[in-house]
Amino acid sequence: MNNRPIRNRPARARLTRAAAVLPLLALALTAVTAATAGTATAAPADGKGKDDQQITAEDSENEAALVAAEDHRLDQVRAVASVAALKGKRWTEPYRLDTGSGYTLVLTQRSKPYGVADLIKLAPQTFVRKHDGSYLLTENIYVDAGAKLNLSSPGGLTLRMASNNKGFVSIVSFGGRLTLAGTPQAPMRISSLDTRTNRTDTDVRDGRAYIRAVGGQFSMTYAQVSDLGFWSGRTGGLSLTGTDRPDTSNIEGPDAAATSPSGADATSPSSGGVIAEPAGPLTTPDSRFSVPTLSYVSAEISDSTISGNLYGLFVSGANGVNVSKTQVHDSIEDGVVMHRGVTNAVLDRTVSRDNGGDGFVLSRATEQVRVTGSTSLDNGGNGFTLSGRPLASGPSASGEPISSYGSNSVSDSTAKGNGRYGIEIYGGADVGVQNNQVDGGDMGIVARTDATKVSITGNHLTGQKRQGISVRDGVSDATVTGNVVEGADTGIYVRDSQAEVRGNTVQDVTDHGISLVGDIAKSTVSYNVVAGVGPSAVDTSRAHGRTTIKKNQTFAWHDTSAFWIKFRHYASPMTLLWTTLLLIILFSALLGARRSSRRGNRVLGTHPYADKAPLAGAAHEVTAPSATGNGRHRVPVMTE
Repeated sequence: MNNRPIRNRPARARLTRAAAVLPLLALALTAVTAATAGTATAAPADGKGKDDQQITAEDSENEAALVAAEDHRLDQVRAVASVAALKGKRWTEPYRLDTGSGYTLVLTQRSKPYGVADLIKLAPQTFVRKHDGSYLLTENIYVDAGAKLNLSSPGGLTLRMASNNKGFVSIVSFGGRLTLAGTPQAPMRISSLDTRTNRTDTDVRDGRAYIRAVGGQFSMTYAQVSDLGFWSGRTGGLSLTGTDRPDTSNIEGPDAAATSPSGADATSPSSGGVIAEPAGPLTTPDSRFSVPTLSYVSAEISDSTISGNLYGLFVSGANGVNVSKTQVHDSIEDGVVMHRGVTNAVLDRTVSRDNGGDGFVLSRATEQVRVTGSTSLDNGGNGFTLSGRPLASGPSASGEPISSYGSNSVSDSTAKGNGRYGIEIYGGADVGVQNNQVDGGDMGIVARTDATKVSITGNHLTGQKRQGISVRDGVSDATVTGNVVEGADTGIYVRDSQAEVRGNTVQDVTDHGISLVGDIAKSTVSYNVVAGVGPSAVDTSRAHGRTTIKKNQTFAWHDTSAFWIKFRHYASPMTLLWTTLLLIILFSALLGARRSSRRGNRVLGTHPYADKAPLAGAAHEVTAPSATGNGRHRVPVMTE
């Protein structure tokens, strides 16, 4: 559930017409006091920088109470509908409930879809055609299980739903089939209308008209939906949710007939004081105007535009949702939200832009959601958010599972000019981010918080303020390969995670090409091309753990670090030890060579047998003629 105050954000939602008549000075004083009074802001949806609506704590309480009242009303309607068929044939036809805050027309099951002509017949006083050809709806419509409502017209249907400070209406399908259909030449248009000013209702503080499909099927083609919804996801504008469990304890017996309105009798279906009465003319027409699932909603949306809602498109408890060629813009909160329990969804060629929050959100408990060929542009938060965190980390009151979710992907898409990150992966498993273009933002692609088996491949990132790709805080088994990062402060950043960073191109960065920080054991950095200007191409000075770094090309890197920074970078204890040993070996070798040289210099130029020369005064032999005349003999001679 998203019952939370509206955050302060860039101007996105159009200012209410009622507030427009206030003096400009009062608006300025309200804006100043909002910061000190703890108020939140609902921003203009047109993105043109108009003054923000100020949401006070009292407004927030009122909106939350309105959501609770809507839940209670739907519980009552469902309880009545669950027993209506048992009350006779009369209640198998459409009937009306006086739900206290307004009427609710219940469309019961039949083989033929209900259409515009049927609504004119069943609700001639609350479904009225105006002089401009549009229709004004001033009561709630409830499409019961098995019933079908087709809102379309050959010439293009324009439907306005009453919504002002006294109340609002809704169209809710519970297990039925709701269709909004137009044509390329004549799209179907549906929006809120402030019946006091005859203008679109842009003030969410007192509630606003909305459309919701609870279970069953929903389809929308060539439709324009605008300025609907308030406070929560299920009342956020256009909401597709799984079915709730009915509160059967609210069902009362015939005693409630005493409070039945005109047209009802003792056999009328009832619940908690809410009594059914037949559809048709009203005697006193009313002029004002989530949870564990039993079944899933399925939806097909194409060639449509959704603008100015609280949440552009909110989906939960859904299986088989297909959204294509659709634009979602100027939402007060997030653009496209895939909330809990969404599986097997495809978002294709969808544009989400100028929203106050994130462009696309794949929340916790979503699985097998594929986003392809889509664009997230100029949103206040992330371009794409993929959260796979478990619903609980241990024992919980509701017994939620503690396992992670995943198998989601974003591919061939574009994130540009978003206020926070281009793509954020927040936990989960088996997450793929492939072949995307990410421009601007604080960071480009961020994977964090215990995500596992994350594949970030083939993306092109440009112009990030800090890091192009960031893998941090417990991510394991991540693959970062084949990406091109240009113009960031740091190209690729890995902190306290395990990743394979291979075959990437990092260029024109201004701090570090690839930076490794903290415990990065079993990580690999290889075959990357790094070019830029800064302290280091591959920064490992703050990292620990066994890491493989090899065959990276850093010849185009210009190192700007100072001498002492370089010295500290290379002066690790092991480096100093091996350098000292090498110097000792070199010194020993040089000293030995020098001694050998000196010995050689003393021997050079002397007689080879100089050490055999006789001592002074010693006798030596000379040759003399023999006395016999037949030869010579040696005679010892004394010398001094």
